[in-house]
Amino acid sequence: MLEEGDRRLAADPYRIVREGGHILSLVESGKVIGVCALFKESPARFQLARMTVAPDERGKGYGKILLQAAIERARMRGATSLYLLSNTALGIALALYRKHGFHTLSEGVHPVYARCNIVMELAL
Repeated sequence: MLEEGDRRLAADPYRIVREGGHILSLVESGKVIGVCALFKESPARFQLARMTVAPDERGKGYGKILLQAAIERARMRGATSLYLLSNTALGIALALYRKHGFHTLSEGVHPVYARCNIVMELAL
């Protein structure tokens, strides 16, 4: 389900980079198999967003590689905090985030994204 924030981003995806963020892609044999974005919220805080791995490539450790690259990129940019919005129904993703040090900030209805019901953060 596309929400208003998704539509705005789809209309101008390069704004992520223009506003100081990053788009990371994981490529194997010339094929993009995973992506994520780092939105710059402030000099010290980034949001990890839109992370996904192609369905036929899941379970191979690519999510871990992508997440580690995103964490490292945020650190390189001087971030002290990295947070994400997700959904508690995504147990495998949440386990990956927790394994890498993310903790739950809040659970419940999100004011912007109806599909999100958990906010997690990693202190860098």
